[in-house]
Amino acid sequence: MAKIKVKQVKSSIKKPQNQKRTLEALGLRKLGQVVEHEATPNILGMINKVEHLVSTEEA
Repeated sequence: MAKIKVKQVKSSIKKPQNQKRTLEALGLRKLGQVVEHEATPNILGMINKVEHLVSTEEA
């Protein structure tokens, strides 16, 4: 399975609670933080839900 790097580029302040929880579930807590995940359907769905707050790239 391919790896994907996810970086938080926008703040979660004033965003709905479900988007904040999705960021935490991805392991993102700070602006500019980068985490690496397997590109599973679960992870890709979470990224799609908060795509306006994160940037992604193939690892």
